[in-house]
Amino acid sequence: MTVTTTPPRLSIPLTVDPAVVSARPHGVRHYAGLDGLRALAVGAVLVYHLFPGVLPGGFIGVDIFFVISGFLITSLLMRERSTTGRIDLKLFWVRRARRLMPAIALLVVVCSTAALAVGGDVLVGLGRQVLGAATFSANWLSIAADSSYFNNDAPELFKHLWSLAVEEQFYLVWPLVILLLALVRAWWVRLAIVSAVAVASAVAMFALYTPGDDPTRVYFGSDTHSFGLAAGAALAIIVSRLRPLDLDAGESALQVFARRWLPALGILSLAGLAVSAWAMHDDATFTYRGGLVLVSVATAVLIFAAVIPGATFGRMLDIRPLRYLGVRSYGLYLWHWPIFVLACALVPDEHDPSTSVVIGLGSLAIAVAATLLSYRWVETPIRRHGILGVLRHARLRMRASGSARAAGIAATTVAVLLVAGTVAAIAVAPAATGAQAFIERGKASLGQAAPNQSAPIHGEPPVHPRDLRMPPDPHPVATGPDISAFGDSVMLAAAPALQEKLPGISIDAVVSRQMNKAPGLVDAARASGTLRKVVLIGLGTNGAISADTLEGLLQVIGPDRHLILVSTQAPRPWTDGVNATLRDFATAHPTRVTLSDWRDAIAPHLDLLASDQIHPGARGGAIYADALHQALMKLAQQSSVRVANAWDQAGPRPQ
Repeated sequence: MTVTTTPPRLSIPLTVDPAVVSARPHGVRHYAGLDGLRALAVGAVLVYHLFPGVLPGGFIGVDIFFVISGFLITSLLMRERSTTGRIDLKLFWVRRARRLMPAIALLVVVCSTAALAVGGDVLVGLGRQVLGAATFSANWLSIAADSSYFNNDAPELFKHLWSLAVEEQFYLVWPLVILLLALVRAWWVRLAIVSAVAVASAVAMFALYTPGDDPTRVYFGSDTHSFGLAAGAALAIIVSRLRPLDLDAGESALQVFARRWLPALGILSLAGLAVSAWAMHDDATFTYRGGLVLVSVATAVLIFAAVIPGATFGRMLDIRPLRYLGVRSYGLYLWHWPIFVLACALVPDEHDPSTSVVIGLGSLAIAVAATLLSYRWVETPIRRHGILGVLRHARLRMRASGSARAAGIAATTVAVLLVAGTVAAIAVAPAATGAQAFIERGKASLGQAAPNQSAPIHGEPPVHPRDLRMPPDPHPVATGPDISAFGDSVMLAAAPALQEKLPGISIDAVVSRQMNKAPGLVDAARASGTLRKVVLIGLGTNGAISADTLEGLLQVIGPDRHLILVSTQAPRPWTDGVNATLRDFATAHPTRVTLSDWRDAIAPHLDLLASDQIHPGARGGAIYADALHQALMKLAQQSSVRVANAWDQAGPRPQ
């Protein structure tokens, strides 16, 4: 998120000694259009988070903020350097801290204490997240913890602070870069150097991104996601070379370009950003191999069209409602996500379509209220007067009247309680979410003997032996040694039940795997001679799939093997499309492909899943294996598979 270099002029009932009033940045000016652009950017992010699936590419709002930040900060530093001959690094960093830290501190203590009251999965990883918020290292700490931004299984309260970490790291380093660039006399050489930084970051994202894998590393990395900041900085160098233009007169090349072409380019760029917010997806290869770079370039062109003196385009973006929201966009970005996570944790059926809309609207309303209160009573006073100035004024007021003293004591008490609540929340935070516990149990079962299926986990009732046995099957079906299974975290969570019911089954399952990986995995197993006669594929939870991928998979397994596809249960926008594709494919190949309908089997028993309504526990895993059994029976009836029935070895189901 970025912040305006010119504090809004609000009437704050605060009087302090002029000696504590902070120095203003040198030559501060207001750039037309930027507040309006901030409002559009934060709006895209809010829709992306609060109303999943409505605006799939709304995450590009963060990249728009990056370009604005790079432009504003570089402009400020260059103006100070040209005006005073130096850059006051200490004052610059103090201004940044005053602007960013108070709102974050308030957010952390309020939401952490609320999470303590809610309990459960929202507390997982809280200590790391608070550390990341305090040190502006959230992006790298998340990468080190292998925490995915795009995986909704772990509802982290402060995972959105990764972007502030990237920006603050930029704020720490960039003033030093500007000082070094000042040693270069030719402005075009400075432009070339900064542009090279942007290109290097974009190339790093392109090179390090692996299609089909979780993109969190390249999305969070300061090295791979700084091209927007550098693009904004490059634009600042260009704008600093331009003299004020009279757009109504003159026929120089620049005047003609600014008058005739730049407004049209700005409108096209704005349209391009709107299309990107609608059509770009966070799991698409194009996004990380050029898409986000194009978003940054379009944003830079849009800013250029807006900030040219006298241009009407900037005034169009600065209409009063947009400017009002843009000035407060920082707070909106901070508050919306943790409030949404807490709301989802409190509502039992948050994945229901109508309920999710209510949660989104309610979270937005609460976030707006929290933003306005924080902006009015915390951010603006501290930004103008500093923490010491605010405390000095508060002390003077408390001495002046009894009511002010009572208010001060109450505020101090609340602050102490919030800090204590945050410490307690960190102390009692569980090590893993319910879903992660199920997954880890599955991982353990693949590395050693299956754990005791009768042992309860996370308060689940023990599994009765009758839940692990099927009725006698008149048709012999495939046994564990006949099956090669490839899946994602759902299959991992169900692995203990699969091993119990099909001893000897081969399971290759990892978290966040997508269907496009399946042909390569199966081909490698076939080439090594380890692929068995029945291939089980449990993928589709983590993204859309295509019929072409399934056709390729069927070709890879060869004509002498049979394919079982597992349907998907997940409250995600692509689930219906995935299941339709799987069902249509199985229908089109009835003698070689069978559907294991996990979704329909678990639908009446969603309480047996983790809170994410995706990952099964022990009893849910038994239902997963039930669905597979039904598919194996159907396969035995319609194909040439005729092997001993391992299901009967468990004995008849007790009555």
